[in-house]
Amino acid sequence: MPSNELFELNLITSPFLIAGPCVMESLELLEEVATELVAIQRKYQIPVIFKSSFDKANRTSIRSYRGPGLAKGMEWLGIIKERYGLPVLTDIHESWQAKEVASVVDVIQIPAFLCRQTDLLTAAAQTGRIVNIKKAQFLSGIDMYYPAEKVKEAGNNQILLTERGNMYGYNNLVVDFRNIADMKSLGYPVVMDCTHSVQRPGAAGGKTGGNREFVPAMALAAKAFGASGYFLEVHPDPDKALSDGPNMLYLKDLENLVQKLIV
Repeated sequence: MPSNELFELNLITSPFLIAGPCVMESLELLEEVATELVAIQRKYQIPVIFKSSFDKANRTSIRSYRGPGLAKGMEWLGIIKERYGLPVLTDIHESWQAKEVASVVDVIQIPAFLCRQTDLLTAAAQTGRIVNIKKAQFLSGIDMYYPAEKVKEAGNNQILLTERGNMYGYNNLVVDFRNIADMKSLGYPVVMDCTHSVQRPGAAGGKTGGNREFVPAMALAAKAFGASGYFLEVHPDPDKALSDGPNMLYLKDLENLVQKLIV
């Protein structure tokens, strides 16, 4: 799947993969992950979109690492796109970021906590890029009609919807896989966020915990419910990652999971 200015949603075949480290720690990390993703893409002929965040603006603690910032982040993603030929995705948190991000990325992601922010959705839509809207932890699948409609009304029907679990209490998420079918009924491809769905938000003393051992099961369950794509944050050494380590998959384990998803 080529990375270019004409990249559109109709170029993505199912199943597809959105994968990369949670946050941009260094260009070297991004290149290590991208090298593995290209190998998987070539071997299994599965479309792969590279993802990473330039700013984790919603970290639990003010002391947590947020990322390299917009300018450096776009420089690094541009390098990944050019050197490895992968389409790239990143998230935005403020409307003014949309235009600059769109100069590099193929997919703009709306974070779950912000999926009802009208100005943010509209700004992302107006770039003409694919918009991946992550379902909030407080919404049902059917409720995602309204965020999607905001993007569509702004003139963009290039929409992905992503399931990532719901909160029914403190420090935990539960996935109702019926949300995948409900969101598919809205007419858009649905992605399963297999790694954020095993988070334990704020449950690790000022940072988010998680249970990465359940990631493969989340992916396979989503496959059974008809997910179009799979969102997987990966890292060579998650326990040393600067963000979301407990729920990230080891990079070395990604290929084995992909094998199971494409059978």
